[in-house]
Amino acid sequence: MKNYKKQRMKSIIIITLIFVVAIFATHHIYYKFQNERNIDYSSESLDITFHEETGDKVSLTRVTPVTDAVGLASQSYTFTVKNNMTIPVNFTIKLSDDLEEVFEDECNEYQMPKDIIRVAIKGPKKTSIYTLSELEDGVLSKQTIKALGEESFNIRLWTKQDIPLQAGAVRHYHGKIQIVEDNNEVAMLNEKETNLG
Repeated sequence: MKNYKKQRMKSIIIITLIFVVAIFATHHIYYKFQNERNIDYSSESLDITFHEETGDKVSLTRVTPVTDAVGLASQSYTFTVKNNMTIPVNFTIKLSDDLEEVFEDECNEYQMPKDIIRVAIKGPKKTSIYTLSELEDGVLSKQTIKALGEESFNIRLWTKQDIPLQAGAVRHYHGKIQIVEDNNEVAMLNEKETNLG
């Protein structure tokens, strides 16, 4: 009986150790992969980290009409804004046309009309949805971030449900997310990231 109890205790300890090592390894691998995928931008006062391999680039390459409810569950482009200052900083989040990508993709004649594209931005307080054509100068949101604060945002794009274009039609939209400080300084790719290319 004593041997059975000892053996059982030994087995529980070994299983617990294996479980702890597995959790630690999974956590480490996940964050290592996530950090390798992150792309860092900065401005005078802010550090911006885009959490997708595409960095600040967003795109739609096919007409897929869906409701807003379905669109809000589509792929998101996530980024974090960190204030390095000891005072609050005002900034604007914009979505501008990526003409460089249009040129590289040779898709100028396949451009998706902006009045069929829906865009949502989710911040720390609320989610706002727009039709791309109604944005003034591409402005999605104006924000103030507290001193030394950090906030996360995500942007989603989809095509409206009731549109004249056929589902599956090849149409492209290429855009860039821009973070612009009050002094009109745009966050740019960090020097270290540029040197990697």
